[in-house]
Amino acid sequence: MSELTRKQYPLKGRKILITGVSRRAGIGYAIARKAAALGASIIIHHYQAHDREQDWGADDLDAVIEGVKAELVEDATFHEFKGNFMDASAPEELFKKIKKHCGHVDGLVCNHALSGSDGPLEELTAEMIDKHYIINTRSSLLLAQLFMKQHSSEKNIGKIIFMTSGQQQGPMPGEVAYATAKGGLAEIVLTLADELADKNITINTVNPGPVDTGYLIESKWKEVRSKFPFNRFGEPSDTANLISWLLTDEASWITGQVINSEGGFARWRT
Repeated sequence: MSELTRKQYPLKGRKILITGVSRRAGIGYAIARKAAALGASIIIHHYQAHDREQDWGADDLDAVIEGVKAELVEDATFHEFKGNFMDASAPEELFKKIKKHCGHVDGLVCNHALSGSDGPLEELTAEMIDKHYIINTRSSLLLAQLFMKQHSSEKNIGKIIFMTSGQQQGPMPGEVAYATAKGGLAEIVLTLADELADKNITINTVNPGPVDTGYLIESKWKEVRSKFPFNRFGEPSDTANLISWLLTDEASWITGQVINSEGGFARWRT
């Protein structure tokens, strides 16, 4: 077989941790299923209490788990853990459980996010700002630190993926705390890439653009349709395809980047 031939299961033998996997309509679920289909053993983190506070509500966690398991290939394993990242010790507790039950992790996808409880500048409170920073920024940095500490440079190249929200591409009215917190993950990625290179780890931040995770209604789509040149909204699978590739060895020369995957979303078009 030619060395240029793609492997059927490019993530076989790798263990990938994806946070924020609790809804079948969500991006985390799509990433977990795609990585599993590419051969990875999957570890998911979830915190359904957050979903229950949102308009969409919590999904059937058993159905989420079974949906991911259905994509596992031979010899791949699956584990799931709960954790509230408002607790400063939650990232460390998560990695302790992973070490006990799963061993080392080869890839980390920080997909979790706090949305809502936000507003324009004039309505912000210290509590709102802190909550977004703690869940969206602090926990991702701590998870990256813990991943780095458990990764051996002699093993396969490690992969870390942060998630941002396109705040550099256009304004996000009414989401100042969220955009600030997510913006931090985009701005720090180059610095972290420099530090992590010595540990044989790459890190990139992905902006999935507008993705329908169950909230897009027909009236809203009609309002924004002209801004999407492919005549459709983003889908979780679009993000999953990109991130699962970034987790493979094929993407090992890519680090320190903010990758915008928006399908040509033209904010300026009316």
